[in-house]
Amino acid sequence: MGADRLPTGIASVDRLLGGGLETDSVTEVYGEGGSGKTLFCLDVAHRVAQEGRWVFYIDTEGVSVDRLRSIAGANLEKLLKRFLLSTPKDLEEQTDAVRTACALAREGRRPVGLLVVDSATAYYRLSLSGPDEDDARQALSLEISDLVVTAMRAHVAVLVTNQVWRSIRDGTLEPVGGSFLNHAAKTILFFERLPGPRRRAILKKHRDRPEGSADFRITDQGLDGGSSA
Repeated sequence: MGADRLPTGIASVDRLLGGGLETDSVTEVYGEGGSGKTLFCLDVAHRVAQEGRWVFYIDTEGVSVDRLRSIAGANLEKLLKRFLLSTPKDLEEQTDAVRTACALAREGRRPVGLLVVDSATAYYRLSLSGPDEDDARQALSLEISDLVVTAMRAHVAVLVTNQVWRSIRDGTLEPVGGSFLNHAAKTILFFERLPGPRRRAILKKHRDRPEGSADFRITDQGLDGGSSA
């Protein structure tokens, strides 16, 4: 039996995903800075909060309140009442924030609809090629494992964003975090920058959907993926 879907509200992306984000697994979104990853997270979070469900949002990138206000409009204060926002300042705080959010989602006292980590690898990346690299790798692995278990047990959509590095071998953009993160995520989307406000979501991995792509645009009110028809 297929997993339930959480519609993102971005029509083209929902068609690509067969209805939206799966609610029993981790979805990874990676891409260059400015490709729309955070806006995507905020758009989905806005939709979930509007429907009266809670959003646990772990922000290592610095969520723009102005951008969130442009999406929510006059509903910003009401929306924030359904947000549990954490802004860790290092990898240790991020691990604690993930642990807390996962525990709250699993206990079931709140109707949780979405758990976001944006970006999951920002602090991890700072530890690469340093004396703390092994500890950072273990911390990231434990975080991702906790997120996977939470998605499966609490039937909540988990959305993580990831940074990229450019392969010296062939110049392609690859997600940070190695094979563990890519294996743990059952859905992987690559966001590609196109000219102007245009962006493209490329489906790299999915349990039951074929590879493909969906175009959308960045607007003052969020992301626009065209008509749902």
